[in-house]
Amino acid sequence: MKAVHFGAGNIGRGFIGLILSQAGYQVCFSDVNDSLVELLQERKAYTVRLANESQDTFLVEDVTAINGKHLDDVAEAVSQADLITTAVGVNILKHIAPGIAKGLEKRAEREAAPLHIIACENAIGGSTRLKEHVYSHLSPEVTEKVSRTVAFPDAAVDRIVPIQHNEDPLEVKVEPFYEWVVDESQMIPGFHRIEGVHYVSRLQSYIERKLFTVNTGHCVAAYLGYIEGFATIQEAMADSSIAERVRRVMEETGAVLIRQYGFQPEEHAQYISKIISRFVNPYLTDEVTRVGRSPIRKLSRNDRLVRPALQAYELGMMPNYLTMGIAAALLFQDEADPEAVELQSELTKLGAAQTIAKYTSIGEDHPLHAAIMKHYEQFQQSHS
Repeated sequence: MKAVHFGAGNIGRGFIGLILSQAGYQVCFSDVNDSLVELLQERKAYTVRLANESQDTFLVEDVTAINGKHLDDVAEAVSQADLITTAVGVNILKHIAPGIAKGLEKRAEREAAPLHIIACENAIGGSTRLKEHVYSHLSPEVTEKVSRTVAFPDAAVDRIVPIQHNEDPLEVKVEPFYEWVVDESQMIPGFHRIEGVHYVSRLQSYIERKLFTVNTGHCVAAYLGYIEGFATIQEAMADSSIAERVRRVMEETGAVLIRQYGFQPEEHAQYISKIISRFVNPYLTDEVTRVGRSPIRKLSRNDRLVRPALQAYELGMMPNYLTMGIAAALLFQDEADPEAVELQSELTKLGAAQTIAKYTSIGEDHPLHAAIMKHYEQFQQSHS
């Protein structure tokens, strides 16, 4: 079986590529990093190391790579694939869509076997978004033909893979925990099940549980850690005040999830504790700049901070800690992060009130806006 995976970075190699290889797939990575592609083509293998006491290692073999800048090569790989996955970042999906579309055209011409395309991104409806991008490059006639045998099931993925600088550029260090959940209701009947993947009929609850617990808590730890001058998540979570506030944030999102999806309070409390234990893993070093990057995306209406805050408010709760997390995100600075640079520029130009409204879509007349402003001013006063 052949799988084409878009994104040969740490998550692609250390998470999705590893699982697919262990499930019996020959993995072909598509990436635009020339040196990474050449190394994978040359070695056809790499090592994944677990961040645990025994430092367990796995050798991923029988892999190859193609350069994502060469559309004909991408199209040919897609046309021959039994499965396609991505881990490129939701904003990059539109850039890989042309090559996928070209490959699907080739498949349609020869009436190829059914195909699943799964976007493994930190976003709600990632595969659905990719489908829209891909179909925008196809004619109505080809789209109709492709849609009969190609499905884009949405997925939820969870594994902490920090930025790292290993002596071997292909080696990846990852946390032991992982979760890959796929919506089987969006799949073609009789599909081949991937060992290591959890299939569910209602994905939304899993996506939001992960996004609003793991991702929300993680980025709040990063933003509070940045404000207090810590370099890593592990250092930040060693601060009892930050750790307590991160837990409170996840308890607020948990209250929303319990109301929305019927999760059992005791089980969800255990889930929160499990997530916190992952954040403080002593065998990982995760930089706050990695976890906090792209603050504009993280402050958008349907992402990890604003969406649960609005849902909480609509359910009659005032999310004090979520609004604190939103305020903390406004103070995040990183000259290497274009979104952080833009956000600081807009704060200088527009002021906090208008910037909050612009990026969160929470209007200045909304009670949550006032709460965010209050926390923002408190942060500024205590760290001026």
